[in-house]
Parts: sequence; C-alpha cells; structure tokens
Amino acid sequence: MNRSKEEITFMENCRYLGLKYLEAEYTHIIQQANASNIGFSQFIRQIIQNEANAKKERSIGYRIKESHLPQPYKLLEDFDFTFQPGLRKKLIMDLAGLEFFLQKESVLFIGDPGTGKSHLAQALTFRACQKRYKVFYTTCSDMLNDLNQGVYEKTLVSRLKRYVAPELLVIDEMGHDRLELEVTKEAHLLFKVINERYNREKSLIFTTNVYEED
Repeated sequence: MNRSKEEITFMENCRYLGLKYLEAEYTHIIQQANASNIGFSQFIRQIIQNEANAKKERSIGYRIKESHLPQPYKLLEDFDFTFQPGLRKKLIMDLAGLEFFLQKESVLFIGDPGTGKSHLAQALTFRACQKRYKVFYTTCSDMLNDLNQGVYEKTLVSRLKRYVAPELLVIDEMGHDRLELEVTKEAHLLFKVINERYNREKSLIFTTNVYEED
C-alpha cells in the first residue's frame, strides 16, 4: 500500500512514541471512525483506551514469558476440585486474589504426589503474571543445579539474583528428591535463597511432599 508523506511521518511518530497499536491499526481505526461518525473527544478516548489495553496485554505476555512457567499453562479454572474433596476451594480462591502476596506472606502446599500441588502453584504464578508482577517459577532441583553450577563457575552471586530479585518466587517439588535436602551444600544454597527473600520481605510459594519424618 502506497502511503502519503503525512501518513509515513505519522507512523514514524507512533513508532517513536511507542504507540504500537495505533501504528498497526491506524487505517482500520480511521475507517471505523468515519463509519461510526463519532465525535473527536470520544475518538481520542477510544484510541488511548485501545493503546492502553494493547500495552497491558504485551506486558502480561512478557511477564508470563519471563516467569519460565512450563507449557501448557495451568489455570485455576481447569483444576478439578472434586478430585480433592479435602481441599478447601474457598481458601484457594482467596489465594488467587494474591492478598498473601500484597501482605508479603508465603504459601506452602504440602501433600502426596499427584494431589495437584504443582497445578495450583503454577496457576497462582499465572495469576500473578496477569497482574503484571515480576514472577519466577522453578523446580527445586533446577534451582539447586543452577546454583551449584554458579559455585563451580564462581558466578553464584549473579545467579542468586535470579531467585532473589523477582517479586514472587515459586519453588516447585521441594524435596521431590530427598537427597537434595540431605546434602549440606544443597541445603545451604536453598537456605540462602529463602533467607535473602525473607530479609527483603518477598513472598514465596513452595510445593513439597516432605511433611513428616520417615
């Protein structure tokens, strides 16, 4: 499509200002405005609202990507509460409001394998991303392997930031391999992460099947 000099300048200005939605949908927006014969003030408000909505969606997409959540994403809407009749649905839905996060509290899901702990933890992570919080999801094993590599490569300090910096950290399957908690070095690395986040009053979500001594 051939564009006039004025249209090209307009597009360049949109790009400069970061108005991605307006740049992409400019022609459609003008056609829609002409067809509906709306007033100038309403037209401007609609453009700003559409731009804000598009920016919000991009931000959510970025947060989800940076969270390292595994796909397919787990949603609370897909959790079968009838499968776990002992689980209090109201409590989980209260957690979904992320009030615990705003209060700088942490959540611990304890139970046998296959009870849906990971699903719930990942679903809460997804909810936090939708609120555009900076979140990081990891299994305990992956985190300890990464930090151990940092000890070996002398990059532990920078790797620790990956787990300390996010507003919410989710550590899944803690104690899935009992040995990882019985080795002093691994336990020390886990403690460093938890302690740093505690000192900075940052929330955690854990899942574990370790709840009693053998």
